[in-house]
Amino acid sequence: MKSNRSNFVRGFLAAAMLGVAAQAYAVTEIQWWHAMTGANNDRVNALAKRFNESQNDYKVTAVFKGSYPEAMAAAIAAYRSGNAPALLQVFEVGTATMMSAKGAIKPVYQVMADAGEKFDPKNYVAAVASYYTDPKGQMLSFPFNSSTTVFWYNKDAFKKAGLDPNQPPVTWQAVVAAAAKIKASAATPCAFTTGWQSWTQLESFSAWHNVPFATEQNGFAGTDPKLEFNGPVQVRHIADMQDWVKKGYFTYAGRKNEPEAKFFSGECAMLTTSSAFYGTAKQNAKFEFGVSALPYYADVAGAPQNTIIGGASLWVMGGKSKDEYKAVAKFLSFLSRPDVQAEFHQATGYLPITMAAYELTKQSGFYEKNPGTDVAVKQMIVKTTDKSRGIRLGNFVQIRDIIDEELESVWSGKKEAKAALDEAVRRGNEQIDKFAKTARQQAP
Repeated sequence: MKSNRSNFVRGFLAAAMLGVAAQAYAVTEIQWWHAMTGANNDRVNALAKRFNESQNDYKVTAVFKGSYPEAMAAAIAAYRSGNAPALLQVFEVGTATMMSAKGAIKPVYQVMADAGEKFDPKNYVAAVASYYTDPKGQMLSFPFNSSTTVFWYNKDAFKKAGLDPNQPPVTWQAVVAAAAKIKASAATPCAFTTGWQSWTQLESFSAWHNVPFATEQNGFAGTDPKLEFNGPVQVRHIADMQDWVKKGYFTYAGRKNEPEAKFFSGECAMLTTSSAFYGTAKQNAKFEFGVSALPYYADVAGAPQNTIIGGASLWVMGGKSKDEYKAVAKFLSFLSRPDVQAEFHQATGYLPITMAAYELTKQSGFYEKNPGTDVAVKQMIVKTTDKSRGIRLGNFVQIRDIIDEELESVWSGKKEAKAALDEAVRRGNEQIDKFAKTARQQAP
């Protein structure tokens, strides 16, 4: 009897000790919801795997949740039901919406400070970090896959058209001259197309030419901005593009990244789109291509200035435990490591978010071996102005839809450039007013 009691006690104590040990070595798990597809989805999973294998205390699970708008909508719904992820990838045009979601998010600077992690916004590329910081310079979300607009051209098509394949057009006037030669020589069926037309031809275009897209420093300096991308410089450019449609120099092929396929298939010789197109172009193009800076109008004072970012940042959701926030902070520190950033930048074409990662990539000889891959960085590592820092507007997704509709009316010949941009501004301002009204009603 005594022996049985002793065995029971020893077994109970052993089980208790195992339980304590299990608690002591429990792994804190967090979910990271994202919108990356294809090869970039694989790279996101690889980042989570690499972090998980680098330590034993935390586990990050990357979960694909559809497109950017779908992922953001899913996270907001999950937050309301108490099941939000710890980390959410949100595209740059969702920044104002996330900032207004009081309680639903926890600022990154606060998460890092609470966890005792080193975090200095000055270590990040200024034009990237400033997009996601408040007026005090405190970072609200963590820049992750940041890109910018660049110019792509088919070197083989340039040779066929009698153009110098090592001299890409620097100005829009030079783009038109190149397009005329490409069309005349039938080097490719299409001379020029563009992806993400609102971003490349109005948003980045405005910053590149140092002209405002909206008042109140493009929405960064106030709560009641008004759109003004119907200024003389923007109207001139859209009117020029309408003329290029008529002459067969510009082919419209879709609102988002659909036109990219026309480039890597060899159908279109020139393209403006994201720097993050690099991986796709390298994988699919059967010709030699070049990457250069976004063209500009040489007679516009202040041009070129800097382009603005696209892509997305990581927002920390509210309502999580101290351990979960600690896991988030450790993961964000991991993502900031120069070697991690440099590898991601080189594989994807997204910008290195820190200067250290840029310097590491430069020292490795990557830019020399892959000419043009540093163009996006050079467009961004300049001091921004109140017109080029970025654009932060409520209901920006809806505003882009409106811009797309109005630009399509220009390409189809239904409207002149000035009338279309005036209407886009009017309709867009209604969306800004609607967002401001909703924000006021939800304010405590």
